[in-house]
Amino acid sequence: MDKNRVYFFDTTLRDGEQVPGCQLNTIEKIQVAKALEALGVDVIEAGFPISSPGDYNSVIEISKAVTWPAVCALTRAVQKDIDVAVEALRFAKHKRIHTGIGTSDSHIRYKFNSNREEILERAVKAVKYARNFVDEVEFYAEDAGRTDNEYLAKVVEAVIAAGATVVNIPDTTGYCLPGEYGAKIKYLCDNVPNIDKAIISTHCHNDLGMATANTMAGLLNGARQCEVTINGVGERAGNTSLEEIAMIIKSHHDIDLNSNINTTKIYPLSRMVSNLMNMPVQPNKAIVGRNAFAHSSGIHQDGVLKNVSTYEIIDPKDIGLDTNSIVLTARSGHAALKYRLESLGVKLNEEKLDKVYQEFLKLADKKKEICDDDILMLAGAERSHGQIVKVDWLQATSGIGMKPVASIGIDIAGEKFEAAATGNGPVDASINALRQIVKRKININEFTIQGITKGSDDSCKVHMQVEHEGHIFYGFGSSTDIVTASVEAYVDCINKIHSI
Repeated sequence: MDKNRVYFFDTTLRDGEQVPGCQLNTIEKIQVAKALEALGVDVIEAGFPISSPGDYNSVIEISKAVTWPAVCALTRAVQKDIDVAVEALRFAKHKRIHTGIGTSDSHIRYKFNSNREEILERAVKAVKYARNFVDEVEFYAEDAGRTDNEYLAKVVEAVIAAGATVVNIPDTTGYCLPGEYGAKIKYLCDNVPNIDKAIISTHCHNDLGMATANTMAGLLNGARQCEVTINGVGERAGNTSLEEIAMIIKSHHDIDLNSNINTTKIYPLSRMVSNLMNMPVQPNKAIVGRNAFAHSSGIHQDGVLKNVSTYEIIDPKDIGLDTNSIVLTARSGHAALKYRLESLGVKLNEEKLDKVYQEFLKLADKKKEICDDDILMLAGAERSHGQIVKVDWLQATSGIGMKPVASIGIDIAGEKFEAAATGNGPVDASINALRQIVKRKININEFTIQGITKGSDDSCKVHMQVEHEGHIFYGFGSSTDIVTASVEAYVDCINKIHSI
């Protein structure tokens, strides 16, 4: 075995998908899983089977869809969890059960109302039970970042003896400093007698912005698996970004680490995940952000023009970013649109492609040039077709010295409705008009507008969180018009309310 090989464990479909409003259906999860396989990840954590029928079914279908990566199912250190995970993994070619329990004194006392000895016993029992069904058992010591090192070493030694092939050392709360986390991994490597019988894994959260630094500190101190997500998606502030670790390893030859990741697949997969989860990538995001290879400073521009290596340590083509990409305009045909979508990881059948193309032509008439985010926006909008509530037409007016007013026409399951209302602005007036038709008490909790490009013909995305009868729903809308995008997002929420 190559001692310098880093194994990539991707948890986009489990930990990453726990972000509120970013849930994927099974078909979308399969699409991402196949792309992860093409990327070269070693393990795909497909879900937490006992948590919901959707997760259970997703693990089954992903197991059928991928061939060489291990498919992993998460469990607690509970026999029933493991039984359900085994059943969900029955079609997987390479199976892994990821079981574990909290090991910090905080978790032991407040979460489990237990003691160290009992937790150790439960950990060993779960690993032994899981090992009856699969050859690969990974144990996670939840909140290992805040666990006493001596006790953690005792737990790690015991679960390896019980049959764990991988031991995960999560910085669950993102609290550790890189030096502290690296020292923890080194302590385990130096003080666990049977450490050579298992792979140590990192799993770092980004609450204090140190997930990537902590993961690298772990790898440099002996860990050989990293648990990551595409774009760093995940609960709270997210997880370690796959693309960042992959490109650090590729760029830093001095650290003598290697992986199986085909980095040229990174950018298309990043856009796919962003599109499917309706979760924008911040423009200054390392590696995959819109500005990652943009240079505005005159000094920087001069340096790059003379020699690109003066300010770029990564070749954009190394992450699959084609600097000579086809420019899409109103004169572009189906083939150009299809090529660009597929290069961004989006494959549509001919019927859906034709619908997107018609919307593309409408947008191209409004904008001089169509960017990648524009066409991903259109492809994402296509997934929303077939909803019960649809906007037929919308007219909103506002200006200096006049009260904003809006009129709207709505189709609800084939029945037509019209209404008009005023508001504090054109968006407020439009939503007030819509509320007159859809007589439900829906409170808007969050309202976020993101511009895609720059200029007066900018396209925008609107993300909305609403509350209805104690339940939270998330909506998404996109248009060159902010009012239209906002109404689309609100209607998206209404449709989700109708679906329950």
